[in-house]
Amino acid sequence: MNKNIPLNERIIFALDVTSHEEAMALVEKLDSEIKFFKVGLQLFLAGWFHTIDAIIARGNKVMVDLKFFDIPETVKLAVDQLKNRGVSFATVHGNDPILRAAVQDKDSEMKILAVTVLTSFDEEDMRAMGMTGSVRDLVLHRARKALEIGCDGVVSSALEAEPLRNDLGPNFLVVTPGIRPGANVDDGSDDQKRIATAKQAIINGADHVVIGRPIRDSKDPIALIRDLHKEIAEGLAEKESTTAI
Repeated sequence: MNKNIPLNERIIFALDVTSHEEAMALVEKLDSEIKFFKVGLQLFLAGWFHTIDAIIARGNKVMVDLKFFDIPETVKLAVDQLKNRGVSFATVHGNDPILRAAVQDKDSEMKILAVTVLTSFDEEDMRAMGMTGSVRDLVLHRARKALEIGCDGVVSSALEAEPLRNDLGPNFLVVTPGIRPGANVDDGSDDQKRIATAKQAIINGADHVVIGRPIRDSKDPIALIRDLHKEIAEGLAEKESTTAI
């Protein structure tokens, strides 16, 4: 897998807003620095394909994060709706037949990412659901199955990126949400539970980091993005130097 990823595509900015107009205002403000944007459930229901098409028309990439989860035929038909629109990533969340249906008819430009375990989920949640083992073990199990089926990569927290790389190798994409710059990592009010800095995520093996609120709510988002790019570049350099030893 060719991973010659430009720095301005390492951050996927989460457009978690309520309207097409608000989303496009953010895209126009940020796409001098960021060229990859995430459209999730909230925005997709507000703007549908009009928003996705508009982002791509400006020369940007789009991750459609709808976490398709339904009977396999329905998931296949949903993925079909994304074909030939210029979508770069689409997320699927389900068992083997669901993932198999998602990959069987995608176009060559679109990568299917399997969601392993949501970053809002931790060991306590596993116990509450009657599950044994660790989040790490569950992520590794689901990732291994997804790659065997033919998914192009996975969505996981930065905490699992390193064991994913150690166990499964370099030839798949790891996209990491739950990224918090600096001191925000220690903010106990955050609804994300498995979080890390952008630099640590890259060192651990992430290819892309998904960031939304910290940039959106910043007083100077462009300055923050540039700081994050510096962090990511440092992480890439550190990872390369470690690999070379």
